[in-house]
Amino acid sequence: MSSIYDSRQRLKYVFICAATLIAVASVVVSNLLVKDLAQEERQKMEVLSVAQRVVTSEDANLNMLLALKIITGNSSIPVILCDENEEIISSNNLQYTEKDSAAYEQRKLQELKLKNPPVVIDFNDGTYHYLYYDDSIILKRLNIYPYAQLAIVFIFILIAFLALSSTKRAEQNKVWVGLSKETAHQLGTPISSLMAWTEYLRTKDVDPPLLDEMDKDVKRLETIAERFSKIGSNPDPIPVDIRNSVLSALDYMKTRISAKVKIQAVLPEKPVPVLMNDSLFAWVIENLVKNAADAMEGQGEITFRVEEGRRRVCIDISDTGKGISKSKFKTVFSPGYTTKARGWGLGLSLVKRIIESYHNGRIFVKSSELGKGTTFRIELKKHPSLPHVPPDFAAV
Repeated sequence: MSSIYDSRQRLKYVFICAATLIAVASVVVSNLLVKDLAQEERQKMEVLSVAQRVVTSEDANLNMLLALKIITGNSSIPVILCDENEEIISSNNLQYTEKDSAAYEQRKLQELKLKNPPVVIDFNDGTYHYLYYDDSIILKRLNIYPYAQLAIVFIFILIAFLALSSTKRAEQNKVWVGLSKETAHQLGTPISSLMAWTEYLRTKDVDPPLLDEMDKDVKRLETIAERFSKIGSNPDPIPVDIRNSVLSALDYMKTRISAKVKIQAVLPEKPVPVLMNDSLFAWVIENLVKNAADAMEGQGEITFRVEEGRRRVCIDISDTGKGISKSKFKTVFSPGYTTKARGWGLGLSLVKRIIESYHNGRIFVKSSELGKGTTFRIELKKHPSLPHVPPDFAAV
């Protein structure tokens, strides 16, 4: 089975590839702008060369050549030439998007008047022409480019932060996974020894009920070892009736919490199939029961309510404890968060990871009121059917 943390490691390389693509794209855009500017400068130099020849010559043909060179040399600046009566004489570099070009030129003329003051052409005979213009395409790109570069820098910083965070989390998770699997491995030897001793004691005059209790504890240790061995892996889920899973976990917890805590389950009458890992889900139920019992200080009521929807199954876990303030609804799932004087604060964090990482579900605080209690909700995807359905039973 592949490790879920290997996927996160691969995600880091995806970030690196994305950063490389952004860098390459930035270089390509820069080169394109430089080439455009180089071409523009080349045209200006050609105009300058013709102008230099005109200065040293009185040939009228060269004057016409200079004029034509200047007109054709403008390939990027939108211009409209008007007479003194504001009648359009000619235009250049306008992108016609309408069939009625005259109407488009008139509307464009009004826009250009707001852009830049016109260039006045004096013919020294009492007549004037006005040249209206807009910024060139290259200049507009250059105006935007600094902001694009700033965005690229920001993306780089974000990618670097995500990559580093992912690497740090992956390293921490590998440590926890290694510890979990080593714990499961170390538990294997004493569990095998206990099983052998139990079988040996059965051959002696030992009270059978005592041996039965020992068997239960050994099986419990086997379950714990199995859970630790699955941390960090993707255990194969199977279709399970969620009612049986809830009842089995609650039955185990009833004898391991205060007798003053009443546990009840409200379940549908028909089977509710969910694709899940039963052992890990039982761990979720046990942690939630322990958390609720602690919140009620060993006295109160815990209710499990299963509701079946069209696509999802909802499990509401309600207690009559001291409640959670609204500002702590998300914080309670953070590793290390605890209200107890003694404890690691890993219960709800583990629950969240099992539900989200191994069952593609979600868990959240549905509601809570200080002094009255809290309701957690688990949402899981519904499965079409069960491989084997036990007989229906009435809700508890």
